[in-house]
Amino acid sequence: MSTALVTGGAGFIGSHIAEELSRKGYNVRILDNFSTGKKENLQGIKAELIKGDIRDFSTVKKAMKDIDYVFHEGAFVYVTKSIEDPLLTNEININGTLNVLMAAKDSGCKKIIFASSSSVYGNTGKLPIKETFPLNPASPYAVTKMVGEQYSRVFYENYGLESVCLRYFNVYGPRQDPNSEYAAVIPKFIHLIKQSKPPVIFGDGEQTRDFIFVKDVAKANMLSMKYKGFGIFNIGTGTSITINELAEKIGYFLNNKIKPVHAESRKGDARNSLSDITNTKKLLGLKPAYSIDIGLKETI
Repeated sequence: MSTALVTGGAGFIGSHIAEELSRKGYNVRILDNFSTGKKENLQGIKAELIKGDIRDFSTVKKAMKDIDYVFHEGAFVYVTKSIEDPLLTNEININGTLNVLMAAKDSGCKKIIFASSSSVYGNTGKLPIKETFPLNPASPYAVTKMVGEQYSRVFYENYGLESVCLRYFNVYGPRQDPNSEYAAVIPKFIHLIKQSKPPVIFGDGEQTRDFIFVKDVAKANMLSMKYKGFGIFNIGTGTSITINELAEKIGYFLNNKIKPVHAESRKGDARNSLSDITNTKKLLGLKPAYSIDIGLKETI
């Protein structure tokens, strides 16, 4: 059976990918420095664990030994914090990704599946967002994801290293940390409403997001192993919801209709987001199985 490496495999999305790989019988290796990943995310997952940082090439090279597929999830993921610290964001997301690509090329790895982001599009002004839209990143984080995609393409064209870049829209689900200052909206809302504290909405709350459940994201990663050559795909549901509606739904499911409070809009946030997943369905074969209601209930 093939061996797969998951960088950032103790994190939210990475642990779900590792779990799915293990369930399907792959030999799984995880590389994580535990800056945001957690050992409890790996409970019940059969995997070899290497504690280390993607910024250290010798560590990455060691982790890449005898690997067939790489799922590159290890990253600095905070949009707002990337504006505060672009140097650190660059170091982890660009230098770290280049280390992963170099080690994969040198080791004879078959394919890299790179976790990109819908943030590469910025404010498009046009919906739904297609993969062919011009890129207009509005934060250092988004710039690093765009560069990661370009490096992946260049490594395919120059060295024949196959890669698939998955532009994640708003991923949510179990194991997403609600306690970070930069926590994603769904775990934060659930955490606050459970305590009868009002959720904080940045801006008027009429901004829209395309939320995709983490198990559908893990499935997209599995399907990417079969794709030949180089490809870029939107990973969303093709449906969107306002943040006001989201808060209302979570309150309803928790039987606590506490009213949210509004704060100033955040820098680097897109106003509206909705994926066009025509190519994702046709070429990857992904049909998201979780509606927002089913996904929220499971997350809660």
